[in-house]
Amino acid sequence: MGNEQKNAAVDNTKVRDNGAKLIFDDPVLCAEFLRGYVDIDLLKNVQPEDIEDISERFLPLWQEGRDSDSVKKIRLPDRELYLIAIVEHQSKVYYDMAFKLLRYVVLVLTDYENEQEKLHKGITKTKGFKYPPVLPIVYYEGTSRWTAVKSFHERVHLSDVLGKYIPDFEYLVVPLASYSNQELIGKNDELSLVMLINKLRNSAEFVKLKEIPPEYLENLSENTPEYLLNVISKIITVFLAKLNIPKEEIGEFTGKIERREFAMLFDSFEAYDVQETRRVSRAEGKAEGRIEGAKIQLIKQICRKMKKDMAAEEIAEQLEEDVNEVKRIYDIAFRFAPGFDVDKITEEVLK
Repeated sequence: MGNEQKNAAVDNTKVRDNGAKLIFDDPVLCAEFLRGYVDIDLLKNVQPEDIEDISERFLPLWQEGRDSDSVKKIRLPDRELYLIAIVEHQSKVYYDMAFKLLRYVVLVLTDYENEQEKLHKGITKTKGFKYPPVLPIVYYEGTSRWTAVKSFHERVHLSDVLGKYIPDFEYLVVPLASYSNQELIGKNDELSLVMLINKLRNSAEFVKLKEIPPEYLENLSENTPEYLLNVISKIITVFLAKLNIPKEEIGEFTGKIERREFAMLFDSFEAYDVQETRRVSRAEGKAEGRIEGAKIQLIKQICRKMKKDMAAEEIAEQLEEDVNEVKRIYDIAFRFAPGFDVDKITEEVLK
C-alpha cells in the first residue's frame, strides 16, 4: 500500500471514529442510545442530566489512538453505574476485545477507589466497601457478524478446569447492522436518524432513505432542540464524508437539517461517490486506451500487408480477425495508399 493509500485509510478511520464519538459525546443522544438500544431495564429511564463524561481521565493512558472510546458515569436512583462505550466500525472483528475491556474496567475501578479514598480515607479497606458496577458496551458498525467471544473467561486457557478462579465478565455488543430501517424509524428519535445515515455502506443506498415516512421526519423537525440539530449535522457530515460525497452536497443536505426542512431532506440529494466515480472513469479510460491501442496495432498490421498487395480476405485469415472489420479498415487505408499514413487512417477508423 502506497503512502497516499495509507493516509487515506487513516483519515477514513478518523472520520468514522469521530462521527461515532459525537454520538456518545452528546448526553441526549447517549441517553437515547441507552434507553432504546441497550436492553437493560435499569437504563430505561436514563436522562441526559444523569450522564457525566469522564473519558479524559483514561484516554491519555492509551497508546492506541482510541480517542473515540468513552467512559461515562451514570447516576441511577440509588447508585452510580460506569459505562465504557467502545466504537468498532471495522468489518473485521476485533477478537481481543474482552481483554481490552478488562484493562478499561480495572482503570475505572482504580480511579473510583482513588476518588473514594480522597473523600473518606481508608474506606476501601473496610468490610462494607463495594465497587460500582461497570457496563462495557461495544457499538459495532461493521457489516459482518460479531464473532468474538464476549466473555473474558473464554479467552483464558484452562478456564474450564479452574472455573471460578479465572476472572470473568461479559461485554454487551450493539450491532448497528442488526437493526432494519423500519426498526430504526420505529424508535422515532434523533439518534435513529443518525443511525439510518450511518448504516449506509455506499452512496447508492441513499435511495432507500427516500422511503422514510413523512410523519417520522415531521416529528424530528418539530421536536428536536436547536443545538441538537447542529450536533446531528456534524455527525452526518463525517458519515457522508466517509462516502466521499462532495462537500457542496453535504452542506446542502445538512443545511436542510439545521433549517428544519426535514420533509425535503432527500428530494434532490444524489449522494454519488466522487472518488468512486473518478476510479470508474479512470478504469473506463484505461479500457478505452487498451481498445484504441489494439485498434492502432491492427491498422499497422493491415497496412504492412497491404504494401505486399495482399487482399482483405487474406489479411483477415492471417491475422485471425473479423473479415468485415478488416475490410472496413482496408477500404479506409486504401485511400491513403501508397504512403499509408497510420495517424490519418486511425483518425478515420475511430470516427
